[in-house]
Amino acid sequence: MAFSLPPIAALHSPLLDQSLAVIRDYLPSPAPVLGMVDRKIPMPFKQLLAEAPLNRLFAQAIEEGEFDDFEGRTLRLEVNGGHPGVTLGFWAGRLRLVDGPGEATIRGSLAAFKTLAERKQDPDQLFFQRRLVIEGDTELGLALKNLLDSLDWNLSFRALL
Repeated sequence: MAFSLPPIAALHSPLLDQSLAVIRDYLPSPAPVLGMVDRKIPMPFKQLLAEAPLNRLFAQAIEEGEFDDFEGRTLRLEVNGGHPGVTLGFWAGRLRLVDGPGEATIRGSLAAFKTLAERKQDPDQLFFQRRLVIEGDTELGLALKNLLDSLDWNLSFRALL
């Protein structure tokens, strides 16, 4: 006897959406666990996993020279509370993961970064509401925020593969 899953469309219902919202509100943040895992993974392995998808995601913008102003610069994206973060740089026409602090840091909750990545809310609102904060070289952070806001990109699992 074969077991089949319901179609994806059937999985989107108001009851399921409400249940997931309750779970998100009451489950503890995964950030501390992610931080422990992050500290145990060597940087070369992180680079291997993250750099190719990032460069595929922004390939057209990189090819068109949109990232050229960021050559040799570093920016850190960090989850509130010093939990996992990533420092990105741009060298020789490629986005790269680097170890250490960035010239600017954009810090916020996982939910704020998810909202930003999915483009569900205007990035300026996230900053004005203090859900995302820029520290350090704010001009660099704002330039990157404006670049990402101007690009036509789609963050999906399929796009990253």
